[in-house]
Amino acid sequence: MFTGLIEETGVMKRIGRQGEAMLLTIGASKVLEGVQDGDSISVNGVCLTVVSFDRASFTVDVMPQTYRHSNLSEVKLGQRVNLERAMAAGGRFGGHIVQGHVDGTGVIVSRTADANAVVYRIKPSEEERMRYIIPQGSVTIDGISLTVFDVHNETFAVSIIPHTLRETALQDKKAGDTINIECDILGKYVDHLLHYGSRSGESAVPSGSAGKGGNSLSAAFLADNGFM
Repeated sequence: MFTGLIEETGVMKRIGRQGEAMLLTIGASKVLEGVQDGDSISVNGVCLTVVSFDRASFTVDVMPQTYRHSNLSEVKLGQRVNLERAMAAGGRFGGHIVQGHVDGTGVIVSRTADANAVVYRIKPSEEERMRYIIPQGSVTIDGISLTVFDVHNETFAVSIIPHTLRETALQDKKAGDTINIECDILGKYVDHLLHYGSRSGESAVPSGSAGKGGNSLSAAFLADNGFM
C-alpha cells in the first residue's frame, strides 16, 4: 500500500522492450535506502517489484497488462518518473489509501495558472471512470494523492500547489500528455458491492443482497440485515 506522497523523482536509465513486456532501470537515491529484491516501489503510480538494484538504480519488470493500462508504455530515456516506496507499518499516513493498481490512463486537456497553483483538467480514457471521481474526493494522478475540486461532464480538475509541482514529475506534463489514474479504492468497493450481480459478466447476487437488480441500499435492506 502507498500514500500518494512522492518521495523523489527518478530518471529512466534503460528501457528493454519485448512486445508488450518491458524491463525498466530507473536511477534513484532515496527509495534505494534499505531496498531488497522483491520490494514494491510505485513508479508513476504503478506498483512494481524490484528485481535487481545497485547503489544508483533499480530494475523492474512491466508485464503486458500493466503496459496496456498505464503510461509506462510511453516512457522515454531520460524521462522523470514519480517514485514512492510501499508504506511501512507505523508510518505517517499523509495522503490517502493508494494501492498502486492503476485503473487506466487519462489525457491532460489543459494546464492553467491560478495564482500560486497550477490547474490540470483531465479526461479519463474510459468515460466510466468518472463514476468514481467526486468533488473534494481523492484521486491519484501519476502516483500523486490529489483532491478533485471540479467535475464537469467528461473531465475533472485538480489544483497543484507549488511544492507538489516542484517535487514531482507532474511539472513536466502539458496538455495532450497521458497520465495514470487510480480512483479512490473506497468508492470502487462501495460501487461494486451495491451493484454486484447487476452488471454483465458478474455472478448472481444472493437473495436479499444490496445491489440486486441494480438497486441501491434501502432502509428495508438495512433493517433486514440488523443495521437498524
